[in-house]
Amino acid sequence: MAPSSPSSAAPTRVSERKRAAKAEEVCQIQEDEEEALVASSAKRRRGASAGTKPKPPKAGRKKKAEAERTEPVEDDVCAEEPDEEEMAMGEQEAAEAEAEEQEAAAAPAGSPGKKRVAQPRKRGAVAAGDHEPEFVGEPVPAAEARTKWPKRYDRSAAAKRPEEDEELKARCHYRSAKVDNVVYSLDDDVYVKAGENEADYIGRITEFFEGTDHCQYFTCRWFFRPEDTVINSLVSIDVDGQKHDPRRVFLSEENNDNVLDCIISKVKIVPVDPNMDPKAKAQLIEHCDLYYDMSYSVAYSTFANIPSENGASGSETTSGISDDADLGMSSHMPGRTATLLDLYSGCGGMSTGLCLGAALAGLKLETRWAVDLNSFACQSLKYNHPQTEVRNEKADEFLALLREWAVLCDQYVNKDVCSDSTVPEDQEDDDSTLDKDEFVVEKLIGICYGGSGRKNGIYFKVQWEGYGPEEDTWEPIDNLSDCPLKIKEFVQEGYRRKILPLPGDVDVICGGPPCQGISGFNRFRNRNEPLKDEKNKQMVTFMDIVAYLKPKYVLMENVVDILKFADGYLGRYALSCLVAMNYQARLGMMVAGCYGLPQFRMRVFLWGALSSMVLPKYPLPTHDVVVRGGAPNAFSQSIVAYDETQRPSLKKALLLGDAISDLPQASPFASFIHCATCTCNLILFLQVENYQPHDVMEYSSSPKTEFQRYIRLGRKDMLDWSFGEEAGPDEGKLLDHQPLRLNNDDYERVQQIPVKKGANFRDLKGVKVGANNIVEWDPEIERVYLSSGKPLVPDYAMSFIKGRSLKPFGRLWWDETVPTVVTRAEPHNQAILHPTQARVLTVRENARLQGFPDYYRLFGPIKEKYIQVGNAVAVPVARALGYCLGQAFLGESEGSGPLYELPASFTSVASVAHARASSVSTPAGEVIEQ
Repeated sequence: MAPSSPSSAAPTRVSERKRAAKAEEVCQIQEDEEEALVASSAKRRRGASAGTKPKPPKAGRKKKAEAERTEPVEDDVCAEEPDEEEMAMGEQEAAEAEAEEQEAAAAPAGSPGKKRVAQPRKRGAVAAGDHEPEFVGEPVPAAEARTKWPKRYDRSAAAKRPEEDEELKARCHYRSAKVDNVVYSLDDDVYVKAGENEADYIGRITEFFEGTDHCQYFTCRWFFRPEDTVINSLVSIDVDGQKHDPRRVFLSEENNDNVLDCIISKVKIVPVDPNMDPKAKAQLIEHCDLYYDMSYSVAYSTFANIPSENGASGSETTSGISDDADLGMSSHMPGRTATLLDLYSGCGGMSTGLCLGAALAGLKLETRWAVDLNSFACQSLKYNHPQTEVRNEKADEFLALLREWAVLCDQYVNKDVCSDSTVPEDQEDDDSTLDKDEFVVEKLIGICYGGSGRKNGIYFKVQWEGYGPEEDTWEPIDNLSDCPLKIKEFVQEGYRRKILPLPGDVDVICGGPPCQGISGFNRFRNRNEPLKDEKNKQMVTFMDIVAYLKPKYVLMENVVDILKFADGYLGRYALSCLVAMNYQARLGMMVAGCYGLPQFRMRVFLWGALSSMVLPKYPLPTHDVVVRGGAPNAFSQSIVAYDETQRPSLKKALLLGDAISDLPQASPFASFIHCATCTCNLILFLQVENYQPHDVMEYSSSPKTEFQRYIRLGRKDMLDWSFGEEAGPDEGKLLDHQPLRLNNDDYERVQQIPVKKGANFRDLKGVKVGANNIVEWDPEIERVYLSSGKPLVPDYAMSFIKGRSLKPFGRLWWDETVPTVVTRAEPHNQAILHPTQARVLTVRENARLQGFPDYYRLFGPIKEKYIQVGNAVAVPVARALGYCLGQAFLGESEGSGPLYELPASFTSVASVAHARASSVSTPAGEVIEQ
C-alpha cells in the first residue's frame, strides 16, 4: 500500500500514557540542558513531571535541538597571549623535525624492507640411504637456459653473493633437484629455512642452477604471511567479525637466490579467485595447507589482485602514461554516476576535489552523504553542495543510526513487496477525539541516534500540527508508538530519497578520521596500544562503517604521524583492516605542493578497492616543490614521486605570490554599497586591514597568474555539478577575504615588523642575535613597551625553540612557500603575516593555499573558517586522486603499477575552461575591473 500524503493523512496523536512512561527521563535530560544554557530565550521549555505529558514548546520560544549541536562561539580576536600547550607543541614539532632530519641523514639509501636470507640447515651425520642435496637429470640445454635466464650468463659483471644486489652467474640450469630424498621441480611451493627465531619462509621455486662458484642454488619467489608484510603484528584485528585467515598468504614479486640445502619441505598452496563464491572457496581450500588470492608489494604497501594470465602480479614499478586526449573534458555532466559518502567531512575539501577530478575522467561522482561533528563545517558543506544529505553528528552515532535505519527499512519498505501494509489495523494511527493535553503529529521530518545528552536510541524530529518550525522537537521512537503510519510514511519517503545509505548504496567512502591521541598536544600518548586511547578510536569507527556499508572504493586521508607514532601502528592498523575485509589496498604519501600549491603539506592517502574493482593508482606530481621535512624511513617507498633516474617535465613550483598577489591590498579608507542581488555589502574601494567584518567584496584587479585564472573559474567551468545545470551563488565575487583580528598589542607589534623578506620579531627594537643564531636582549637598548604597558618583544618569542626560532611574528614573502596551512591564524609561534600588510593572511588567502575555488563560501566565526580551511584536504590533491579514481571506476586504468602520469593539460586553465567557452557568453568568474 502506497504511503498517504501528509495532506490526506488522518491526524495523529501521541497518547498520554506512552509519553508519560518516559516523562521522568525526558524531564531530567531537559533539566540538564537548561543548566547548560545561559540565555533564557534559548532555553528549552521544561517537560512535565512524571504522570503528565510534556507539551510542545510555546510559540516564540527558540527550539533547542539545533543549538545543542552548536559549539560556543568565541570572539574573533587573537588571544592576548599564546596558549602554553600551543607553544609547547611548536617546540615539540621542531624537536621531532630535527630528529627526523638526523635520522634521514643517517639512514642508508635503498629499500627499508628487510631482505630475506635463507639459512642452510645444520646437518648431522648422513643417515643410511640419505644423500646430499643434488640436481636431478640433465642440465637445461644451453640455448634454452640463456633465453630464459639471460642475466645469469652475462659475464660483463662479476658474480656476487646472494645477499648482494647483483644476480649470481650460472654455469648451467636444471629442472629438478633432490633434497632429503624428496624431488623438487620448478614451480613447486616450499618451506625455506629462515634465520634463528623466525618462522620458515614460504616460496615458489623459479630456478635451479649451478653457480660459477660450483655451488648449487635455487631461486624462490616469496609468499608473505600477513605478519611478514607491512601489517606486521596487527594480524589479530577483528573488523565487524572479519579477521585475517591464518592460511592466507600473498604472492610477491620479490625473489632471492639460496643454497639448495635451505629447502625444508613442500607445501600445498592453492590459488583462489578473489571473487569466488564463499562456499566454493571453502571447498577449494579445505584440503590445502595455504592459499593466496592477492599479491603483495613493498612499494606503496600494495595488496592487489593477481592478473589471471599466468598468476603473476605484474610489475608494480610501471606507471600508466596518459595522453591529453584521455582528459574527459565536456560541457555536460558525465553520463556514468557514482555515489560518495564523506566521513569527517569538514567543509568538504576532499569530496569536492574528488568530484572535480572524477568529472575530468568522465565519471559523475556525487557527494550524497556527509558527516561531521562541527556544525559550522556542515553549514559550509551544505551551502556549497545543496543536494548532499549533511549530518551534524558523531560518526559512531551515524553508524548506529545506519544499523537501525536498515531495520526500519526492512520493516516498513522491504516487507511491503509481499504485503499491502506493515501496519495492522488495530495499530493504525488513532484519529479519535483528542484530549486537551494531547498534540497532533503533523509529520516526521528528521531522524537521529541519541546525541546531545540524549540516551542511545532512535529519535524522530516531529513537526506538530498547528505549530511553526521553531516548535519542532526530537522525540524517542517509543513515544511515537501510537503513530506507526507516520513512521511508515517517513521511512518509505526516506528510503526513496536515500536520506541514509544502506549496504550497497555507497560506491565510494572517503574521510580523514581524527587521531588526536598521537598529537603533540596529548602529553599522555599511549605508545604501546594507541587504539586504547579514546582520541584514536575514530580510526576504528571509520573502518567499522566501511565494513558495514561495503563500498566499492575507500580513500582514507591522515597526517604522516600515523606512520611515525608507535612504529606506524595506526597506519598499519588501517591497512590490516582493509585487507582483512578482502579489499585491495595501497598506501602513499603525497605532497600538496607537487600538485600546484605554494605549500608543502605531506599527507597519507590509503586506497581500498573491492576485489571486483580496479585498484586506483596514485597521480604522479605535476609541479616541482620546495622540499620541507621528510617521510618516515620505514615507509620511504610509499612517497608518490618519480624515480631518481627519471627526468620528468614538471611545472615550476608555485610560490605565495602566484596564489594571492591579485587579492586586494590594504588602503586607509573603504566605501560600502548595498548589493541589489543579495543581502551583503560590497566594498568599492578595496582594502583589507586588521579588522574586516564583510565577507563579500569585489576583485580589485585581473588575475596575474595561471593559478589565479584557474582559481577564479566558476563552478561549471571546473565541472562542479553541485548545483546541477545552475551556476550557483556567489560566483564572480571575492568571498571570506577576512583576517583574524589581532588584539591591540599584537597589532602594534605587527605594525613595526619591517616589510621585507624574512622579517620577524628579531627585527624589533631591543633584540640581538648572538652566537649559534640564538636571540638575546641587547644590553645597550632599554626594553621598549607598548601603549598598554606590555613589552614590545614578548618573553615567549625570545624563549621559543630555545631562542632559535624565526617564526614569532614572522612575515611571509612573495617568493616563498608555507610548510602547511594550519587551523590557527595567531602569529605568536608561526610565520603567517602578509608580505606587505600589517595583518595575518586572510581566510581566503589560506583557502587559496589549499586550492579551494574562489566560489567556495565558508560559514561561521572567522576562527572557525580558519579551522575548516586548515583541516581540509588540499583540493588539487583530491582532484588528482579523483581523476585516478574515475579511471579505475570506469575500468580505464591501464597497467598494474601504482603510479599514473597525469595528462599535460590536467592543470591547464585553457583545457579546463575550453569546454564552457563556446556555451557561456560571460564567464561566471569574470573579474570586475575597478
